[in-house]
Amino acid sequence: MAKILTGTVHRIPKDFGGILGRNEKVLELWSGLTPLARNEWICWITSAKKPETRTRRIERTCTKLTEGKRRPC
Repeated sequence: MAKILTGTVHRIPKDFGGILGRNEKVLELWSGLTPLARNEWICWITSAKKPETRTRRIERTCTKLTEGKRRPC
């Protein structure tokens, strides 16, 4: 399994890391981001207050990465 890169400040949450580890395409796209861009995605995911929002943000992150988006905002 490939190493999952982190952001500049934030570490990969376990739930998001699990998704990245199971999806080669998204992991490849994730690895192509800058550390600052990865940091923004992680911060956006972890800032969700409700578990269902967090789950939705993880799913959106994967979708947006495959669509070519490099930042959450």
